[in-house]
Amino acid sequence: MGILRIALLQALPAGWNQEANLTKGESLCRSAQGMGADIALFPEMWNIGYRFFESSEPESQDRWKAEAIATDSAFVRRFRELARELNIAIAVTYLQEWDQAPRNSVSLIDRHGEVLMTYAKVHPCEFASEAALTPGDGFQVCALDTEIGNVQIGAMICYDREFPESARVLMIHGAEIILTPNSCTLEHHRLGQFKARAYENMVGLAMANYAAPHCNGHSIAVDPIAFGEDGTSRNTVLVEAGEEEGISVAEFDMTAIRDYRRRQSWGNAYRKPRAYEALTILDVREPFVRSDSRR
Repeated sequence: MGILRIALLQALPAGWNQEANLTKGESLCRSAQGMGADIALFPEMWNIGYRFFESSEPESQDRWKAEAIATDSAFVRRFRELARELNIAIAVTYLQEWDQAPRNSVSLIDRHGEVLMTYAKVHPCEFASEAALTPGDGFQVCALDTEIGNVQIGAMICYDREFPESARVLMIHGAEIILTPNSCTLEHHRLGQFKARAYENMVGLAMANYAAPHCNGHSIAVDPIAFGEDGTSRNTVLVEAGEEEGISVAEFDMTAIRDYRRRQSWGNAYRKPRAYEALTILDVREPFVRSDSRR
């Protein structure tokens, strides 16, 4: 099939200035296209910069509610035009206008300028400012037309990846690559967790984080090929950025990934769903009871 190239746009936003974020985002996408990328992936909530949204000040929360934008807004439309112009897919993130309360969302725009899917974060951080948001209601996978053919793409956002069920459901829905906009400190445990999600589900994962000091960078892309044909364990990290601003392009060998998924034993072949009934139980027992948790 060939190589799928995903650009991780590790950048710093201009705060609440959506016009400046739009301008900078356009420049990042043009640079990504110049580097040969098929997909440009933004960090979480790019239109206002997640760390500005995160403020606990009441006036700040009032402001971000007013900054939510629709999927057919001028902000998103500009990226649709840009995708068509550059012949590149763009995963653009934003605080999405929604009934009652906004959502934390990513829209995947194909190289023809069409919005293939808009995914809203299923696991907002209910212990923080995101408690005021509307959670997404499920995970989606779509077929993305690229220069090398259709690739099945899923998405999860930041805290979603802390739950193994997120990547697992996307794998079950057919995802080959999972895009992950992010905004938090990526340290040893979270990076290891991300690698495990790729390994156990035999999917490629790409995560774009904010640069320091907004976050700590370390945007990362991981392929699922944990073992070579001779059985030797291999390093699955394709790229891992430092802390500074920049664009990292990860090359996913889709031919090799598809071959690996056909012949290895992880993923979905040997699961026993009948034994997992407890995963759908709504009750929470101590010590995990939290008053701010929503089911």
